[in-house]
Amino acid sequence: MASPAAIELSRWQFAITAIFHMSFPALTVGLSVLLAVVQTAYVRTGNPLYQQIFRFWKKIFAVGFGLGVVAGTVMTFEFGLNWGVFAHAVGPVIGVTIGMEVITAFFLEAGFIGVMLYGEGRVKPRTMALASWMVASGTLLSTTWILSANSWMQDPAGYTETAGQFHPGDWMTILLNPAFTYRFPHMLLAVLISASWFVGGISAWYLVKQRRAAFPFARRCLSIALGVLAILMPIQFYYGDATAGFMAQHQPAKLQALEGNWQTDNNGYNLVVIPDTGQGKNDLRITVPHLGAVIGHDLTGEAHVPGLLQSPPDERPNMWSVFYGFRAMYFIALAMFATALAGLVLRLRRRLFDSRRFLRWMVWMTPAGVIAITGGWITAETGRQPWVVYGKLRTADALSHLTTAEAATTLTAFVLLYATLLAIWVRYIVRTVKAGPEAPAAPILGKEAPVA
Repeated sequence: MASPAAIELSRWQFAITAIFHMSFPALTVGLSVLLAVVQTAYVRTGNPLYQQIFRFWKKIFAVGFGLGVVAGTVMTFEFGLNWGVFAHAVGPVIGVTIGMEVITAFFLEAGFIGVMLYGEGRVKPRTMALASWMVASGTLLSTTWILSANSWMQDPAGYTETAGQFHPGDWMTILLNPAFTYRFPHMLLAVLISASWFVGGISAWYLVKQRRAAFPFARRCLSIALGVLAILMPIQFYYGDATAGFMAQHQPAKLQALEGNWQTDNNGYNLVVIPDTGQGKNDLRITVPHLGAVIGHDLTGEAHVPGLLQSPPDERPNMWSVFYGFRAMYFIALAMFATALAGLVLRLRRRLFDSRRFLRWMVWMTPAGVIAITGGWITAETGRQPWVVYGKLRTADALSHLTTAEAATTLTAFVLLYATLLAIWVRYIVRTVKAGPEAPAAPILGKEAPVA
């Protein structure tokens, strides 16, 4: 069995690689749908504005897509190298699911992305639209398979266990496991929302900076982004609440940790806690009385929120990461909802493109979706601890026979490599945004005529 230090270092390594990887699908899934929509709109209307939008966003999509594929491939190898016991145990289930993701989603994307990115002038616009929809379908399929695999680890079902290895018993139950029915729509909405903030924030930047040549581009993109957000944000709150309700029944320790209580004696909602894990108490707690009970659907406000001491000591997740990961996701979601609502009101009052204060705030909200998704994944993954397959396989028992030095070396290498790649990607985005969209190939049609 590996040392506690090797286990902790390997957990950090997987967390860093997973967060780095997730930051790309958080944007590219939604961007692929946007590209398919605007290319289709160009085919149907012939308006060069849609072609201009397509040309600009495909540049950012292409680099993010490539880095996402590379980062995801690294994680697959990491399963075998750092988590060999885990890979052996779940291989007959998770290996097949990830293999299906490669066969269906990745091959679909790889088969059409070249046409989508380099087909202009070589194939008909409608062929590019078809290729764009195929790439978008691939990204959505990839999200489906990955969420199915990860949800099975959260709530395993449909398997038989023989000699420490999980074998498929009912594939429909495995793929459509109970957690998947909640977490898949929650995550799908999250990536679409994340991309919408990214598109809306960058579009608002052109309006704030008075880049008049880009005004038609920025106005149409901002309108699309805020329209999508106005529809999806309320739905996302519904699925977020449903996911929390499911989690309370299937992973009670995770819910207890994210609420930030040790004893079951508080009906409030904790805004800040400083947990003392060893003593099983909080050194500091700032709470809003009765609000925790109300959020838990007790309108009297008197019900006590369950504390983490209800769970056995060896089954408690780390309160620090679960509590603050959830708070990051939840409070940013509230800010996103309020901003989307304000944008809708400004749009109805025909002041959306003239409110500089709102546009500046939109620029600040550009990374909001990515940060919220990161907080959500920290909550989901650290809240599942100490299990890697919930209730069946502990994380400490899933590690390969690594030394502490080996784990520290690979962790250091990944941190340096990913920090470099992230810096290059951010710099590329900044340069692309500053350069702005290319001039349209023909005069823009309709009311979005260029501003003199």
